Amino acid sequence: MPPPPLTLTAGLIHFAAKEIIMTHPLSRREFISNSILGAVAAGAVSPMRVAAKSEAPANAADKDALPKGKLGGLEISRLILGTNIITHHIHARDLNFVRALGRRYNTDEKVLETFKEAEAQGITAFMTHHEERVVKLFTQYRDKEGGKMKWIVAPSPGDAKDVDGFTRTVQSLVDHGVDALYVHGATTDPLIHAGKFAMVAKFVDILKATNLPSGIGMHNIASLKACEAAKLPCDFYLKTFHHLQYASAPRPEQIDHTTPWACAETPNGYWCAKPEETAQLMSAVKQQWIAFKVMAAGAIPPRDAFEYAFKNGADFILAGMFDFEIADDVQTAKRILARIKDRARPWRG
Repeated sequence: MPPPPLTLTAGLIHFAAKEIIMTHPLSRREFISNSILGAVAAGAVSPMRVAAKSEAPANAADKDALPKGKLGGLEISRLILGTNIITHHIHARDLNFVRALGRRYNTDEKVLETFKEAEAQGITAFMTHHEERVVKLFTQYRDKEGGKMKWIVAPSPGDAKDVDGFTRTVQSLVDHGVDALYVHGATTDPLIHAGKFAMVAKFVDILKATNLPSGIGMHNIASLKACEAAKLPCDFYLKTFHHLQYASAPRPEQIDHTTPWACAETPNGYWCAKPEETAQLMSAVKQQWIAFKVMAAGAIPPRDAFEYAFKNGADFILAGMFDFEIADDVQTAKRILARIKDRARPWRG
């Protein structure tokens, strides 16, 4: 029997043992004019929209291909390449060497190799937040290396301190050719927790003005409840989802339900404080659901994590992967998706 796929932390330790070791001006797609900026700042939203990107015709169905679904009108693989390993925002709990090791391993050249490997294995989308290094690398991958993966991007929390900053970043991302946009979870959760839901709603309106598929990310189930109650016009949600049955999971009394997001940077890190309630709430949600942090940052093996997420309603999974993990993770996702014949929540995309 082959060894199980390496988890995030295990993969880094494996590597250690073996090795020892970017202002963008408004340009061709000026979808947000000064009038829209003024309207948003005043609490209104312009109905202006840019033309939607045309989709290339779908290829003939490949029985061995990684299954796909629709995110808004965008067809992508049900397994999406995540970003934290690539951007070096690795959740290492109390293993302080892991971030440095990840940074040492994932050089610019290795990131380009990772994009190519993901595409070769059937992954058709990369999801990330706005960061100049990644913008440069992914643009190089698509424009110079012939890469075809779709690009789903959120303005970083630092870009979302005000409406103008958020708008400028969205404009820049559209200019760079993104395929879908979302509000970052680390933007959504603190704003809603602080009673600034109206700001989140404005950000969603700005994204919708691009006429690209637009979503909202969150870690806290309270954020999801607030967005659903307000019927925000998003195309998809990005919500953390993992069970709490892994070895380093917190005990019930250690789970904090009062902070904007779960207690990620502790020895018993977690990102989904209420997985059962999340699944129940999502069962009635009509938008597509991308589940993320499904492996609890490497604590849950991919087979267990993917099966739990897909069986309990996720339409897509966002997974951070090193290049050497991608092939195994894709095969794992294929096997799990092949044997899920029905589930309580219908596929929404």
